[in-house]
Amino acid sequence: MSISYKGRVAIVTGAGVGLGRSHALGLAARGARVVVNDLGVATDGTGQSSAQAEAVVAEIKAMGGDAMAHGANVTDPDQVQDMVDQAIAKWGKVDILVCNAGILRDKTFVKMELDDFRKVVEVHLMGSVVPTKALWEHFRQNEYGRIVYTTSASGLYGNFGQSNYGAAKAGVVGLMNVLTQEGAKYNIRANILAPTAATRMTEGLLPDQVLDLLKPETITPGLLTLLHEDAPSRMILGAGGGCFAECRIYETQGVAFGDDELDPDIIAARMDEIRDETGQEIMPGAFAQTRKYARMAAEKRGITLPDK
Repeated sequence: MSISYKGRVAIVTGAGVGLGRSHALGLAARGARVVVNDLGVATDGTGQSSAQAEAVVAEIKAMGGDAMAHGANVTDPDQVQDMVDQAIAKWGKVDILVCNAGILRDKTFVKMELDDFRKVVEVHLMGSVVPTKALWEHFRQNEYGRIVYTTSASGLYGNFGQSNYGAAKAGVVGLMNVLTQEGAKYNIRANILAPTAATRMTEGLLPDQVLDLLKPETITPGLLTLLHEDAPSRMILGAGGGCFAECRIYETQGVAFGDDELDPDIIAARMDEIRDETGQEIMPGAFAQTRKYARMAAEKRGITLPDK
Protein backbone atom coordinates (compact mmCIF):
# COMPACT_ATOMS: atom_id res chain seq x y z
CA MET A 1 0.00 0.00 0.00
CA SER A 2 1.39 3.37 -1.00
CA ILE A 3 1.96 5.79 1.87
CA SER A 4 -0.10 8.89 1.22
CA TYR A 5 -0.50 12.16 3.09
CA LYS A 6 -3.43 13.40 1.08
CA GLY A 7 -5.73 15.35 3.39
CA ARG A 8 -3.05 15.73 6.04
CA VAL A 9 -1.53 18.99 7.26
CA ALA A 10 2.09 19.09 8.38
CA ILE A 11 4.33 21.63 10.09
CA VAL A 12 8.04 21.19 9.39
CA THR A 13 10.43 23.39 11.36
CA GLY A 14 13.76 24.46 9.92
CA ALA A 15 12.34 23.66 6.48
CA GLY A 16 14.06 26.36 4.45
CA VAL A 17 17.20 24.39 3.64
CA GLY A 18 18.80 20.98 3.94
CA LEU A 19 16.93 18.18 5.65
CA GLY A 20 13.92 20.32 6.53
CA ARG A 21 13.48 21.40 2.92
CA SER A 22 13.75 17.80 1.77
CA HIS A 23 11.19 16.70 4.37
CA ALA A 24 8.73 19.44 3.37
CA LEU A 25 9.04 18.57 -0.32
CA GLY A 26 8.69 14.85 0.44
CA LEU A 27 5.50 15.36 2.43
CA ALA A 28 4.07 17.67 -0.23
CA ALA A 29 4.89 15.20 -3.01
CA ARG A 30 2.67 12.65 -1.26
CA GLY A 31 -0.21 15.03 -0.82
CA ALA A 32 0.33 16.85 2.45
CA ARG A 33 -0.32 20.55 2.86
CA VAL A 34 2.78 21.92 4.49
CA VAL A 35 3.69 24.81 6.76
CA VAL A 36 7.28 25.60 5.86
CA ASN A 37 8.75 27.05 9.03
CA ASP A 38 12.14 28.69 8.94
CA LEU A 39 13.60 31.66 10.74
CA GLY A 40 16.22 32.01 8.02
CA VAL A 41 19.23 32.11 10.32
CA ALA A 42 22.83 31.07 9.77
CA THR A 43 24.05 27.76 11.17
CA ASP A 44 25.02 29.47 14.45
CA GLY A 45 21.55 31.01 14.82
CA THR A 46 22.42 34.56 13.81
CA GLY A 47 20.59 36.65 11.21
CA GLN A 48 17.05 36.24 9.92
CA SER A 49 15.34 36.00 6.51
CA SER A 50 12.08 34.67 5.06
CA ALA A 51 13.54 34.07 1.59
CA GLN A 52 14.44 30.41 2.12
CA ALA A 53 11.02 29.39 3.44
CA GLU A 54 9.25 31.29 0.66
CA ALA A 55 11.44 29.56 -1.92
CA VAL A 56 10.41 26.12 -0.62
CA VAL A 57 6.74 27.15 -0.70
CA ALA A 58 7.24 28.18 -4.33
CA GLU A 59 8.75 24.77 -5.10
CA ILE A 60 5.79 22.99 -3.52
CA LYS A 61 3.27 25.10 -5.40
CA ALA A 62 5.16 24.54 -8.64
CA MET A 63 4.67 20.78 -8.19
CA GLY A 64 0.94 21.33 -7.67
CA GLY A 65 0.97 21.22 -3.88
CA ASP A 66 -0.25 23.59 -1.20
CA ALA A 67 2.00 25.28 1.33
CA MET A 68 2.50 28.38 3.43
CA ALA A 69 5.60 29.91 4.96
CA HIS A 70 5.93 31.02 8.56
CA GLY A 71 9.01 32.49 10.20
CA ALA A 72 8.22 31.60 13.81
CA ASN A 73 11.14 31.28 16.17
CA VAL A 74 10.54 27.75 17.48
CA THR A 75 11.60 28.79 20.99
CA ASP A 76 8.98 31.58 21.17
CA PRO A 77 5.57 30.25 22.35
CA ASP A 78 3.62 33.23 20.99
CA GLN A 79 5.17 33.02 17.54
CA VAL A 80 4.70 29.26 17.40
CA GLN A 81 1.08 29.55 18.52
CA ASP A 82 0.50 32.08 15.75
CA MET A 83 1.92 29.59 13.25
CA VAL A 84 -0.37 26.84 14.52
CA ASP A 85 -3.38 29.16 14.53
CA GLN A 86 -2.70 30.26 10.96
CA ALA A 87 -2.40 26.66 9.78
CA ILE A 88 -5.67 25.68 11.45
CA ALA A 89 -7.41 28.78 10.09
CA LYS A 90 -6.22 27.96 6.56
CA TRP A 91 -6.67 24.19 6.50
CA GLY A 92 -8.82 23.34 9.53
CA LYS A 93 -6.34 21.20 11.42
CA VAL A 94 -2.75 20.05 11.86
CA ASP A 95 -1.93 16.33 11.82
CA ILE A 96 1.85 16.16 11.66
CA LEU A 97 4.76 17.90 13.35
CA VAL A 98 8.37 17.48 12.24
CA CYS A 99 10.84 19.19 14.57
CA ASN A 100 13.97 19.72 12.53
CA ALA A 101 15.15 23.26 13.32
CA GLY A 102 18.61 23.54 14.83
CA ILE A 103 21.87 25.43 15.12
CA LEU A 104 25.48 24.62 15.93
CA ARG A 105 27.97 26.40 18.18
CA ASP A 106 30.74 23.84 18.45
CA LYS A 107 33.63 24.21 20.87
CA THR A 108 35.32 22.00 23.41
CA PHE A 109 33.61 22.17 26.77
CA VAL A 110 36.54 24.00 28.37
CA LYS A 111 36.27 26.79 25.80
CA MET A 112 32.49 26.92 25.49
CA GLU A 113 30.62 29.88 26.95
CA LEU A 114 27.50 28.99 28.93
CA ASP A 115 25.45 31.26 26.68
CA ASP A 116 26.41 29.11 23.69
CA PHE A 117 25.46 25.99 25.63
CA ARG A 118 22.10 27.43 26.62
CA LYS A 119 21.32 28.70 23.11
CA VAL A 120 21.89 25.34 21.45
CA VAL A 121 19.84 23.50 24.08
CA GLU A 122 17.11 26.12 23.75
CA VAL A 123 16.83 25.75 19.98
CA HIS A 124 17.07 21.96 19.73
CA LEU A 125 15.27 20.86 22.89
CA MET A 126 12.88 23.71 23.70
CA GLY A 127 12.48 24.22 19.96
CA SER A 128 10.93 20.74 19.96
CA VAL A 129 8.97 21.21 23.19
CA VAL A 130 7.32 24.53 22.25
CA PRO A 131 5.74 23.42 18.93
CA THR A 132 4.65 20.15 20.52
CA LYS A 133 3.00 21.99 23.40
CA ALA A 134 1.22 24.30 20.96
CA LEU A 135 -0.26 21.28 19.15
CA TRP A 136 -0.68 18.75 21.95
CA GLU A 137 -4.25 19.58 22.96
CA HIS A 138 -5.24 19.90 19.29
CA PHE A 139 -3.88 16.40 18.66
CA ARG A 140 -5.67 15.06 21.73
CA GLN A 141 -9.01 16.54 20.71
CA ASN A 142 -8.67 15.20 17.17
CA GLU A 143 -7.39 11.87 18.51
CA TYR A 144 -4.67 11.97 15.91
CA GLY A 145 -1.10 13.22 15.83
CA ARG A 146 2.18 12.15 14.32
CA ILE A 147 5.41 13.69 15.60
CA VAL A 148 9.02 13.18 14.57
CA TYR A 149 11.86 14.75 16.52
CA THR A 150 15.43 14.95 15.28
CA THR A 151 18.28 13.56 17.33
CA SER A 152 21.89 12.96 16.33
CA ALA A 153 24.68 10.48 16.77
CA SER A 154 26.26 13.23 18.87
CA GLY A 155 23.43 12.85 21.37
CA LEU A 156 23.21 9.07 21.19
CA TYR A 157 26.93 8.28 21.11
CA GLY A 158 28.85 11.53 21.68
CA ASN A 159 31.04 13.70 19.47
CA PHE A 160 34.08 15.73 20.48
CA GLY A 161 33.35 19.45 20.73
CA GLN A 162 29.57 19.13 20.78
CA SER A 163 28.61 18.90 24.46
CA ASN A 164 25.82 21.45 23.99
CA TYR A 165 24.46 19.83 20.83
CA GLY A 166 24.84 16.32 22.23
CA ALA A 167 23.02 17.21 25.46
CA ALA A 168 20.16 18.81 23.53
CA LYS A 169 19.83 15.90 21.12
CA ALA A 170 19.82 13.38 23.97
CA GLY A 171 17.09 15.45 25.59
CA VAL A 172 14.66 14.93 22.73
CA VAL A 173 14.96 11.18 23.26
CA GLY A 174 13.65 11.60 26.81
CA LEU A 175 10.86 13.85 25.54
CA MET A 176 9.80 11.28 22.95
CA ASN A 177 9.88 8.41 25.46
CA VAL A 178 7.41 10.15 27.75
CA LEU A 179 5.10 11.58 25.10
CA THR A 180 4.63 8.20 23.44
CA GLN A 181 3.17 7.00 26.72
CA GLU A 182 1.03 10.07 27.40
CA GLY A 183 -0.23 10.26 23.83
CA ALA A 184 -0.95 6.58 23.17
CA LYS A 185 -4.64 6.58 24.09
CA TYR A 186 -5.20 9.64 21.89
CA ASN A 187 -3.59 8.02 18.81
CA ILE A 188 -0.59 10.34 19.07
CA ARG A 189 2.58 8.64 17.98
CA ALA A 190 6.07 10.07 18.37
CA ASN A 191 9.30 8.86 16.82
CA ILE A 192 12.82 10.15 16.30
CA LEU A 193 14.99 10.47 13.23
CA ALA A 194 18.75 10.23 13.78
CA PRO A 195 20.15 11.47 10.46
CA THR A 196 23.63 11.77 9.08
CA ALA A 197 23.30 14.15 6.16
CA ALA A 198 25.21 16.51 3.93
CA THR A 199 23.81 19.86 5.06
CA ARG A 200 25.12 23.29 6.05
CA MET A 201 25.94 21.78 9.43
CA THR A 202 28.25 19.11 8.01
CA GLU A 203 29.95 21.10 5.26
CA GLY A 204 33.68 21.22 5.93
CA LEU A 205 33.46 18.34 8.40
CA LEU A 206 33.34 15.53 5.85
CA PRO A 207 35.07 14.90 2.48
CA ASP A 208 33.08 15.90 -0.62
CA GLN A 209 32.93 12.26 -1.73
CA VAL A 210 31.20 11.33 1.52
CA LEU A 211 28.88 14.34 1.41
CA ASP A 212 27.77 13.27 -2.07
CA LEU A 213 26.53 10.01 -0.59
CA LEU A 214 24.71 11.64 2.33
CA LYS A 215 22.24 13.88 0.55
CA PRO A 216 19.10 14.82 2.51
CA GLU A 217 16.96 13.14 -0.14
CA THR A 218 18.40 9.77 0.95
CA ILE A 219 17.02 10.32 4.46
CA THR A 220 13.55 11.78 3.89
CA PRO A 221 12.00 8.45 2.79
CA GLY A 222 12.76 7.18 6.30
CA LEU A 223 11.06 10.19 7.83
CA LEU A 224 7.96 9.55 5.72
CA THR A 225 7.70 6.03 7.15
CA LEU A 226 7.61 7.44 10.70
CA LEU A 227 4.66 9.77 10.06
CA HIS A 228 1.93 7.80 8.31
CA GLU A 229 -1.26 6.42 9.87
CA ASP A 230 0.26 3.00 10.62
CA ALA A 231 3.62 4.34 11.71
CA PRO A 232 5.39 2.82 14.70
CA SER A 233 5.80 4.76 17.92
CA ARG A 234 8.85 5.27 20.12
CA MET A 235 11.30 4.34 17.40
CA ILE A 236 14.71 5.94 16.85
CA LEU A 237 15.48 5.53 13.16
CA GLY A 238 19.10 6.02 12.16
CA ALA A 239 19.43 7.20 8.57
CA GLY A 240 22.09 8.23 6.08
CA GLY A 241 22.97 7.61 2.45
CA GLY A 242 19.91 5.42 1.90
CA CYS A 243 20.81 3.24 4.90
CA PHE A 244 18.41 2.79 7.82
CA ALA A 245 18.81 1.16 11.23
CA GLU A 246 17.02 1.21 14.57
CA CYS A 247 18.91 2.74 17.49
CA ARG A 248 17.97 1.25 20.85
CA ILE A 249 18.84 1.81 24.51
CA TYR A 250 19.43 -1.48 26.28
CA GLU A 251 19.92 -2.44 29.91
CA THR A 252 21.96 -5.48 30.89
CA GLN A 253 20.48 -8.14 33.12
CA GLY A 254 22.73 -6.95 35.96
CA VAL A 255 23.74 -8.47 39.27
CA ALA A 256 21.93 -8.48 42.61
CA PHE A 257 24.04 -7.90 45.71
CA GLY A 258 23.16 -8.88 49.25
CA ASP A 259 23.13 -6.36 52.08
CA ASP A 260 26.57 -7.50 53.22
CA GLU A 261 27.91 -7.12 49.65
CA LEU A 262 26.96 -3.49 49.10
CA ASP A 263 30.54 -2.33 49.03
CA PRO A 264 32.15 -0.43 46.15
CA ASP A 265 35.16 -2.76 46.11
CA ILE A 266 32.91 -5.79 45.69
CA ILE A 267 30.83 -4.06 43.03
CA ALA A 268 33.94 -2.98 41.12
CA ALA A 269 35.28 -6.54 41.22
CA ARG A 270 32.12 -7.78 39.49
CA MET A 271 31.89 -4.99 36.91
CA ASP A 272 32.38 -7.44 34.03
CA GLU A 273 29.29 -9.34 35.20
CA ILE A 274 27.31 -6.11 35.54
CA ARG A 275 28.24 -5.17 31.97
CA ASP A 276 27.61 -8.64 30.51
CA GLU A 277 25.26 -8.20 27.55
CA THR A 278 23.68 -11.65 27.93
CA GLY A 279 19.98 -11.24 28.54
CA GLN A 280 19.98 -7.47 28.02
CA GLU A 281 16.58 -5.93 27.25
CA ILE A 282 14.81 -2.74 26.32
CA MET A 283 12.87 -1.14 29.17
CA PRO A 284 9.35 -0.11 28.10
CA GLY A 285 9.23 2.53 30.84
CA ALA A 286 10.88 3.78 34.01
CA PHE A 287 8.84 1.58 36.36
CA ALA A 288 9.82 -1.51 34.40
CA GLN A 289 13.35 -0.88 35.65
CA THR A 290 12.05 -0.31 39.19
CA ARG A 291 10.13 -3.60 39.11
CA LYS A 292 13.16 -5.41 37.71
CA TYR A 293 15.44 -4.25 40.53
CA ALA A 294 12.79 -4.92 43.18
CA ARG A 295 12.34 -8.47 41.86
CA MET A 296 16.09 -9.13 41.73
CA ALA A 297 16.66 -7.70 45.20
CA ALA A 298 13.80 -9.74 46.65
CA GLU A 299 15.04 -12.97 45.07
CA LYS A 300 18.52 -12.31 46.43
CA ARG A 301 17.10 -11.97 49.94
CA GLY A 302 14.59 -14.82 49.72
CA ILE A 303 11.58 -12.50 49.77
CA THR A 304 8.44 -13.34 47.79
CA LEU A 305 6.81 -10.33 46.15
CA PRO A 306 3.21 -10.19 44.91
CA ASP A 307 2.74 -10.70 41.18
CA LYS A 308 1.80 -7.05 40.62
